[in-house]
Amino acid sequence: MIPTLLGISLVVFFLTQVIPGGPVEAFISKIRFSGGEGNAQSQISEELIENLKKMYGYDKPVYVRYFTWMGHLLRGDLGESYEYKEPVWTVIRGKLPVSLSFGIFSFFLVYLISVPLGVFKAVKDGGRFDTSTSMILFVAYSIPSYALATFFIVFLCGGTFVQWFPLQGLTSSGFDEMSLWAKVVDYVHHFFLPLTCYVASQFALTTMMMKNSFLEQVRQDYVRTARAKGVPGRVVHYKHVLRNALLPLATDLRTFPALFLSGSILVEQIFGLDGIGLLNYESIMSRDYPVALGIIMLASVATMAGVLLSDLLYILIDPRIDFK
Repeated sequence: MIPTLLGISLVVFFLTQVIPGGPVEAFISKIRFSGGEGNAQSQISEELIENLKKMYGYDKPVYVRYFTWMGHLLRGDLGESYEYKEPVWTVIRGKLPVSLSFGIFSFFLVYLISVPLGVFKAVKDGGRFDTSTSMILFVAYSIPSYALATFFIVFLCGGTFVQWFPLQGLTSSGFDEMSLWAKVVDYVHHFFLPLTCYVASQFALTTMMMKNSFLEQVRQDYVRTARAKGVPGRVVHYKHVLRNALLPLATDLRTFPALFLSGSILVEQIFGLDGIGLLNYESIMSRDYPVALGIIMLASVATMAGVLLSDLLYILIDPRIDFK
């Protein structure tokens, strides 16, 4: 994990340094925009440009800037945002609850429903239930999250037809004055459509992966042997087959921790959610590199943690696997 994270830090840092239009150029553009074209040249002098480079640390060689940034990073200091004039961690922490809540709920919702549904589809393979649910899942998988979000806005949020759900945000006005139960109902009311957009494609993919993995295990020799010995079908399916069929899902699990920190730019934009995905996009566009680098490194750590968790689950599901 450590060499991988080191490699990621090298790549993303040096990419931000070579992309045209850094923070110095962004600051100069703001001056020109606010001062007008007539007096732009009088406001921008070589002395000002040098002071800006010194302020952003661009007066030093790129390798010096990298080691300085890494030194702060190893001490848990993500730096200070150019745009917000606050510590990067403070900026990220303010946006984290939205993306984290969607990530956590997505994770539990996908696995708690997809695993039983995939098993049931495999047991009823080729039947009416399997065929009809497969059609629904293929449609859900093929629709991009932003397209589904736009569909909900138009048809369910008062755009053209009915207004069953609120248009944007996660809470209504006067949320703080509501009772506890009213707060829960209001939050779920706002939460439902964005969460559906988050989980739709992943839900379909995980269900079909579970079904195919289960069917593959059913065709193995140990299943035929168990049936030949008279072991009941339910015991074969839910004691022997299910455990081995979970291995591919353990591999897929490694992507979820990063989802907790990455969010979805388009879904957050459409539903007006102030989350990490939108923050990351805005920080890149405004050349607020400390924030962008902080988000990328935190998401990388989460991804590495997901890989480690996936490997540990492998051993738990199948004790025969040994990484020594």
